[in-house]
Amino acid sequence: MKKIYLDNNATTAIHPDVLKEMLPYFEGFYGNPSSIHTYGQETRKAIEDAREKIAKLLNAESSEIVFTSCGTESNNHAIKGAAFSLQNKGKHIITSKIEHHAVIEVCEYLSKKFGFEITYIPVDKYGIVNPEDVKKAITDKTILISIMHINNETGTIQPIEEIGKIAQERQIVFHTDAVQSVGKIQIDVKKLGVSLLSLSGHKFYAPKGVGILYVRKGLKIHSLLHGGSHEKNRRAGTENVPYIVGIAKALDISHKDMAEESKRILYLREKLEKGILDKIEYSQINGHPENRIYNTSNISFDFIEGEGLLLSLDMEGIAASTGSACTSGTLEPSHVLAAMGVSPTKSQGSIRFSLGRQNTEAEIDKLLEVLPNIVSRLRMMSPLWEDKQKGIETQFEDSKKYH
Repeated sequence: MKKIYLDNNATTAIHPDVLKEMLPYFEGFYGNPSSIHTYGQETRKAIEDAREKIAKLLNAESSEIVFTSCGTESNNHAIKGAAFSLQNKGKHIITSKIEHHAVIEVCEYLSKKFGFEITYIPVDKYGIVNPEDVKKAITDKTILISIMHINNETGTIQPIEEIGKIAQERQIVFHTDAVQSVGKIQIDVKKLGVSLLSLSGHKFYAPKGVGILYVRKGLKIHSLLHGGSHEKNRRAGTENVPYIVGIAKALDISHKDMAEESKRILYLREKLEKGILDKIEYSQINGHPENRIYNTSNISFDFIEGEGLLLSLDMEGIAASTGSACTSGTLEPSHVLAAMGVSPTKSQGSIRFSLGRQNTEAEIDKLLEVLPNIVSRLRMMSPLWEDKQKGIETQFEDSKKYH
């Protein structure tokens, strides 16, 4: 059975050219970058070359790029670092209700353990934050705003530039979790108006275990890790040279292929969505119909459980997700869909298809071939579907093409 991977927002396969670029740094070039001998200076040069390349692609300065282990570390470093360094000015943080848990749980930690006040901005039915709501939430104690760029579950794109202007006008540090946008669309940190930006390599065909935190020049934030002067005293720990080389190569490839790949993947996503909406009644797309990243589809299938649908797809060799991979072990409804007003029952019948560079039209055809039968079979086992067939009114009667 040929396997089909449609879970690229969770992680991506390492690009062959990225792996090729990394291999020498597992073998011949293995010196500690902090060492002054030739072995160390060879790997130090590789790191600084990677830093320069990444900075150029993000329209940043090389001194503003800090290498981390992942997006979660970058988010933790950004939020805790800013909070602790600025708490003498105030202890109020603004974020949204649809952030990744690597932001929400950090904010909850700061609130419970250190007394920070957190304001969670609501979203509309498409999952979009209103910049005016952010503006109204600002007080004289606000020290940090953290709003994600692209939502990992729905693909909805947030108005980061507008929020960035508000933050700059009020001289407030602004962080964005750009884990789902870097590598998919062009990112210009100056245009976005951000002070801090997080990204993760394994979302764009670099290996797991490497991320980046952009820290605007002149902004001093507390370090998350201590024990060495690495990364200009911002992040202690011997640098992961092969992975740093890999993330720079992956970002370079993604930028070179972006125009072609985005057009190709959007075509596949539109075919997927049209096929599902045409073939399967009582299904709807969660997220904005247009203001959404081109590779992501979050779709609710009424009268069934998403977990059962995923297991059935997996038996057909098709991998998808119920949302964030970081919460795949919980049966709780998605906090993102809940914030958008999606009912718990609808939410539990939702799954996410996220496409990548390896996906083909034939794979979408295969999905559209097997999915209607799977949904039909699962509905036949559902008491809610039985009620529907008997004409009993249910909460699903308002299903629309887009939520």
